[in-house]
Amino acid sequence: MMTISLTAADWVSLLTHFLSLSLLAIGGAVSTLPDMHRTLVDENHWLLDTQFSTSVALAQAAPGPNVLFVALFGWHVGLNASGAAAGSTLAWAYGLAGMSVTMLGVLLPSTTLTLLSSRWAHKNRELRAVRAFKQGMAPVVIALLLSTGWILSVNLGKTGASWPLWLVSIVSALVIWRSKLHLLWLLAAGALLGWFGWV
Repeated sequence: MMTISLTAADWVSLLTHFLSLSLLAIGGAVSTLPDMHRTLVDENHWLLDTQFSTSVALAQAAPGPNVLFVALFGWHVGLNASGAAAGSTLAWAYGLAGMSVTMLGVLLPSTTLTLLSSRWAHKNRELRAVRAFKQGMAPVVIALLLSTGWILSVNLGKTGASWPLWLVSIVSALVIWRSKLHLLWLLAAGALLGWFGWV
């Protein structure tokens, strides 16, 4: 855990950043991970690299929506800002405040926009512009997901020998691309590789 000092302006900045990222989250919040890393770790130093990576890994492994990593980011920012011992009332209060700020920021705009636009698009689904928009967004989503994979792979590679991680990433991408194997089998294989200490 680290200790940081957040002013009221920093809390507002955290909220507005997640509000803006919410509108850029084409393909889900995971597609904005590179910018979250830039803001939370590189520029403002509100999170450590390990806190960032473990938050993503834990949220992806847990059942439920994949946006849970945003709650964990906010939780860690709050804990870091509290400067209190883990488990104390102050740490809990700051952690809940951070979690609330980031989740409100990431959910409110995208939920509102999705509700309004999906109703309109469904009503006008036969329009050429609607069909073209859907087809044009596919490459954008793929590029955002690739950049997310890159950020996570590079950060994990800092902790030790990175070639096994790159090999697992490349093999997994090829298997997903060329087969109909369910993603859970690849997750299970990755868990076994990690359990035996091979990656």
